[in-house]
Amino acid sequence: MSRSCCFLLSLLVIFSCQNESNKTMNEANLVPVDTHSYAKPLEAKVKHMSLNLEADFDQKILKGKVSYDIENNNADQIILDAKDLVIERVSIDDDQPTTYKVGKSDIIKGQALSIDINPKVKKVNIHYLTTAASQALLWLDPIQTAGKIHPFLFTQGQAILTRTWIPSQDSPGIRITYDATIKVPKDLLALMSASNPTKKNVEGIYHFEMKQAIPPYLIALSVGDLEFDAIGEKTGVYAEPALLQRAVYEFGDMEKMLNTAEELYGPYLWDRYDVIVLPPSFPFGGMENPRLTFATPTILAGDRSLTSLIAHELAHSWSGNLVTNGTWNDFWLNEGFTVYFERRIMEAIYGEDYVKMLTMLGYQDLKGTIEDLGKDNPDTKLELDLEGRDPDDGMTDIAYEKGAHFLMMLEEKVGRENFDLFLNQYFNEYKFKTIHTAAFEVYLKENLLDKYNVEVDIDEWIHQPGLPDNCQITKSEKFELVDQQIKNMLADSPINASTTSEWSTHEWLHFIRHLPNELTIEQMQKLDNTFGLSNSGNSEILAAWFQLSIENGYYKNNLDQIEKFLTSVGRRKFLTPLYKAFKENDALDTARNIYKKARDSYHSVAVDTIDELLDVKIKG
Repeated sequence: MSRSCCFLLSLLVIFSCQNESNKTMNEANLVPVDTHSYAKPLEAKVKHMSLNLEADFDQKILKGKVSYDIENNNADQIILDAKDLVIERVSIDDDQPTTYKVGKSDIIKGQALSIDINPKVKKVNIHYLTTAASQALLWLDPIQTAGKIHPFLFTQGQAILTRTWIPSQDSPGIRITYDATIKVPKDLLALMSASNPTKKNVEGIYHFEMKQAIPPYLIALSVGDLEFDAIGEKTGVYAEPALLQRAVYEFGDMEKMLNTAEELYGPYLWDRYDVIVLPPSFPFGGMENPRLTFATPTILAGDRSLTSLIAHELAHSWSGNLVTNGTWNDFWLNEGFTVYFERRIMEAIYGEDYVKMLTMLGYQDLKGTIEDLGKDNPDTKLELDLEGRDPDDGMTDIAYEKGAHFLMMLEEKVGRENFDLFLNQYFNEYKFKTIHTAAFEVYLKENLLDKYNVEVDIDEWIHQPGLPDNCQITKSEKFELVDQQIKNMLADSPINASTTSEWSTHEWLHFIRHLPNELTIEQMQKLDNTFGLSNSGNSEILAAWFQLSIENGYYKNNLDQIEKFLTSVGRRKFLTPLYKAFKENDALDTARNIYKKARDSYHSVAVDTIDELLDVKIKG
C-alpha cells in the first residue's frame, strides 16, 4: 500500500470515528457501530478463543480461564464485554501480569473490561467465574429434567448474553475460532457448538474445537445426562435417555433436509449437523448454534408435524451462521432469509400445499404483530434502531415474516431460477463474513435488480413501517376447507370429528385462529368435548386453544390444563401470549399465581419478558 493510500485511510478512520451519524470502519466498509458492545475492534480484536472451565453444579457456577489470541493494531488496551462476572486475574501473553479496569455497569450492556496491553502483545488471559446473575446460564435441578435423576445446564447467548458467561467482544460483527476444555461431573456429558463427543468418558473432561469462525452469540454449552443416536451420515440427535427415541423418530427427515438444503444453496460448511433436545425450560423453539442446534422438546409431537423448526435452524447454517447480520439492527438479514430458506426446504420435501399453509400462518403472525405494535411503529421496519434498548426487542415476527415476504416478492419479480442464482452467489461471496443492511442494499441492486432490470421500492420494504401493498398473500386450498368447517359449525351443523381426523397441525391452528372472537362457554365446551383440544399432545395446538379459552372466559373450565402447560413449558413464544391474555381479560391475579409457581424454571430470556408483562417485582 502506498504512503498516500495509508494517509487517506487514516483520514477516513478519523472522520468515521467523529461522524455524528455514529459510523465506523469495519474492514473495507463504512458500517454502523455496534452500539451493544464496548469493543473497539479497529484497535484490538480477538481472533481465537481458548476456553478452560469447570462446571460446579453445587455452587451453580462456571469457573476457569479464557485466553484470546488478538489482532493488535498498535493498541495500548483491548476492551471486552462482561456482565455479572467475577474477574479474578488478568494477564498477557505467557501469563505476565497486567492491569485492567471493569467499567461502570449498564443494565443492558453490562461492563467494559479494559485490559492494558502494549503494541507487541498477542494474547490476553482472563481468570474468572460466573455468578447467579449470569443471564445466559440456566442450572436445572434433577426434577426439572426428563430423567429426574441428574442436573442439567445450558447456555443461551443470543443476542448479547454470551458476555454473562464468557468475557468476550460480544458483537455479531466479530468472528472467532475457538477450542475449549470443559470439566463436568463424571456422570454427565458436555456438548458445545463445536466438534462433539458421542459418549461420556470416565474423566468427565471434554475437549472441543470450532475451526470455522463464528460470532460470540453462537458459542454454546450444554451439560447433562445425554445420549446420542445417528439419523444419517452427517446428522444425529442428542437427548436425555427418556426422550432419545422419540427425538430420533421426530427428526427422521433431518438428513434429507440437509441434502435438500445443499442442493438449493451450496455445500454445508460445518462438517456435521446435530440437534440436542433440551429440557422444557429452553426459552426458544430452537437456537442455531453451529454443528449443534439447541431445540425445545415442545416440537416432539409424535407425528413430525412441527419439524419445520429443524428446517429453520438448519437453514441458519447458511443465513445467520455463514453470513451474519453486522449488528442487531440488521437482525432481519439473519431471520428473513432463514424463513424463506426454511420454506424452500419444506416445499422440496413435503410439497407446495404444505408450504402454503406454513406461509399463511406466518402471514397471520405478521399481521398480528403489526396490529399489536401499530402500523406506523418504527419497530415494524426491517432495519431497526435499537440503540439504548435490549436487542431482544427486535426479535419479532417483523424480522422473520416481513423479511421472508420481502424475499418472496423479489423472487416473484425476477423468477425463482434467477433468484436462486443470486442467493447462491450471495452465500458464497459473504461466507464467514458479516453484512449490514446498507451493504446488502447495494449488493441487491447491483447483483439482482440492475442485472434483471427490475424496479423495486427497497426503501418502503426496509426503511418504512408497516407492510407494503405489493406483499404477497398466499392462498391455501386446505385452509379453504377448514374455513368451510367453521362456517358449518357456526350454522349449527353437527360437528363431526371424523372430518378433521386427517388435519395437520397447521390446519388445526388455522381453525382455532379463525373461530369467532366471542364464543359462548357452551360453544367452547362443545368444541373441547368433540376434539379434546385441552388435552392435545401438540404444544402448538394447546397454546392456541388456551389463548382462545382465556379470551372467552372458558379458562375456568380448563385452568388445570393451562397451569400444567405454563409450569412445564418455558418457550417464550407460548408463555407471552397466554400471560398477556390473562392480563387483558381481567385475570391478572390468576396469571401471577401461575407465574409464581413457574418462574424459577424459566430461562432469564423468558423471565425478563414476563416480569415486565405482569409487572412483577422480585426482591434480591
